Amino acid sequence: MAAGKIPDWVTAQLFEDVLKSNVDGYSKVRNFKAEMGSAAGDNYATIMLRVNIEVELQDGTTKEVSYMVKLPHQMEIYKEMMKHTNIFEIERTMYNLVVPEMEALYKAAGVEVTFGAKSYELKNAQTEYIALEDLCIKGFKNANRLEGLDQAHTERVLRKLAQWHAATAVRVATKGQYPEIVLNGFFKEENRPMINDMMNGMGQVFVKCCSTYEGNETYIEKVKALKDVMIDELFKMCVVDPTEFNVLNHGDSWSNNIMFQYEESGKIKEVYMVDFQVSKYGTVAQDLYYFLISSTKLEDKLSKFDYYVKVYHDNLLEHLKILKYSKPLPSLRDIHKSLYKYGTFAYSVATGVMAAVLVDPTESASFENFVGDSAEGADFQMKMYNNPRYRKHMQAILPWLLNRGALDFN
Repeated sequence: MAAGKIPDWVTAQLFEDVLKSNVDGYSKVRNFKAEMGSAAGDNYATIMLRVNIEVELQDGTTKEVSYMVKLPHQMEIYKEMMKHTNIFEIERTMYNLVVPEMEALYKAAGVEVTFGAKSYELKNAQTEYIALEDLCIKGFKNANRLEGLDQAHTERVLRKLAQWHAATAVRVATKGQYPEIVLNGFFKEENRPMINDMMNGMGQVFVKCCSTYEGNETYIEKVKALKDVMIDELFKMCVVDPTEFNVLNHGDSWSNNIMFQYEESGKIKEVYMVDFQVSKYGTVAQDLYYFLISSTKLEDKLSKFDYYVKVYHDNLLEHLKILKYSKPLPSLRDIHKSLYKYGTFAYSVATGVMAAVLVDPTESASFENFVGDSAEGADFQMKMYNNPRYRKHMQAILPWLLNRGALDFN
């Protein structure tokens, strides 16, 4: 399915059962419209549709409802990835099993916590899919990814991440491990050849751009050396160390996968996470680096990094206690030790997802170009790594990573 083309099986009939069970007094569909649900550069891993339906009720009045539907890309590299990591099956397991179980843990402790949108089953869908409530109806929206999140937004996200991590740690301590499908994320041995193909091309483009960054002479040799071992290092970091505090990481916690709802005064009322498709069990360093490096504003990213880790830790302890976690509580020092130990992960976020977060909206911002080795792909990657906004972030981040030992490997 070419991006921009709505499949012909996405019809009113597909939503009949969802409407019957979710719209009080439902009679029939008056009007049905499906359209692309996200702009170029806002969503890479799936095709997003927004479905708007005008429903007639039994009393003759009408009501507008809308849903979000995620569908797979149809290109070869994507089909190859789906063979080993069916992100739709992972996300369905998360929505049907993991998320409700975690919300129930809080409910049992007398605390209301909601992590995200409601999901729905569509009978007779002709490809993999995820169908969700449209959070925009409730006033949820993304923050500006190009500007990055300020302190108020960052603190609220860290609270939500801490609530999530606490519940997953408690679940494993009381009930045992999660189903295999949600444990490993993307870094699985059977994906290694594809990851090699994807990262080698991007790695070369990055080194080329990096050697033009201001001040690069202090770190460029380490960056070049890291390029050849990066994939091995990431695979090593994905091995779970049972002596550490481990959680089920969201795995894709960048700003476009986080939605905010506001009070009339402009104060943040609620935070939801979306895209539960590459969850990974292991160190909290994964989600913390992924979020703090990719999505906070430049002025705070490094200057408030340690402060943000403490905010996260305070919230983590609060919620582990609420849920009566039976094992030793992780200390703030434990969290910092993990962040140093898995420092290379911060480099991978900075050279990967952060580049996508900071790229200007452009039609060439697609899954194919982000990971592909075509001329257009290389051209898009050059744009990404050379964009002045990204360069500014990297000229601050790379010396910071160097000083933390995050560019060293054994």
